[in-house]
Amino acid sequence: MSTGFGDLKVFSGSAHPELTREVTAFLGVQPGQARLKRFPDSEISFQIDENIRGADVFIIQPTCANGTGTVNDHLVELTVMIDAFRRSSAARITAVLPYYGYARQDRKDKPRVPITSKLVADLITAAGADRVLTLDLHASQIQGFFNIPVDHLFAAPVIVRHLRDLGLEDLTIVSPDAGGVERARAYAKRLGATLAIIDKRRTGANQTEVMNIIGDVENRNVFVVDDIIDTGGTLIHSTDALLAKGARSISASCTHAVLSGKAIQRINNSELMHVIATNSMQMADKQAECAKLTVLSVGDLLAQAIKRIHDEDSVSSLFEM
Repeated sequence: MSTGFGDLKVFSGSAHPELTREVTAFLGVQPGQARLKRFPDSEISFQIDENIRGADVFIIQPTCANGTGTVNDHLVELTVMIDAFRRSSAARITAVLPYYGYARQDRKDKPRVPITSKLVADLITAAGADRVLTLDLHASQIQGFFNIPVDHLFAAPVIVRHLRDLGLEDLTIVSPDAGGVERARAYAKRLGATLAIIDKRRTGANQTEVMNIIGDVENRNVFVVDDIIDTGGTLIHSTDALLAKGARSISASCTHAVLSGKAIQRINNSELMHVIATNSMQMADKQAECAKLTVLSVGDLLAQAIKRIHDEDSVSSLFEM
């Protein structure tokens, strides 16, 4: 289909070049040519090594920590790249963020705190992005923080397909908190499973206390479904509470396996059977350390979305869980 934009170009930051190679392989294009490095004082240097005038540019850069930098490093790197493409006369620039950092700071829930996810949206827009493509935002209303189009994909089709292939009987999908009920209900509906909810109260940052389990999990194969697993504290507390209620087996799935601090050690030492995550961020090192971790690719999903955006086709069917 002919569009008002030029050639499709897909570039990668340093946060997840492996995912970019997956996406470009699905699309049948070569990754964009550019040089990204850091000066001795840690300032970022970026130069595009091909003509992108009039091109439809997609930059794949989850704003997460990995071996090459922190969340902040990759966020600044993304804005530097966007600015370079804007000044090089790209026709359209789409920031592809499989993981949107700072998404959990999406509201003012206590006095004198920032709404950092809104600030990040402003930074990306001010840098010159024309569009954002992202995956499983922690809160869907973050889309409204942008004054540019946002395509919000869900990893659920990928994860549900894997769970269906496992063929587990007596399956119960569990939401680890009230905020995740809609997600858990969608999983349960598609898998023909029952639903349970954990009522928890947060006692501090990354610290929770399980209060009650709503629903029957006795002698059931339980899957705890969440969007992010960070330190693993909530997941381990949930596992202990579900075991106390007589669950037969407990596994978990998430889109974004941040797994910071002692998370991997906690999972390895827990009663969890296994944990399913996507490759929205680099996972090779984490998978090597955690034998219980299964990583599913979202490269095909992102590639489909990029192709449809470039061809000016509808992306709405990809939003469906």
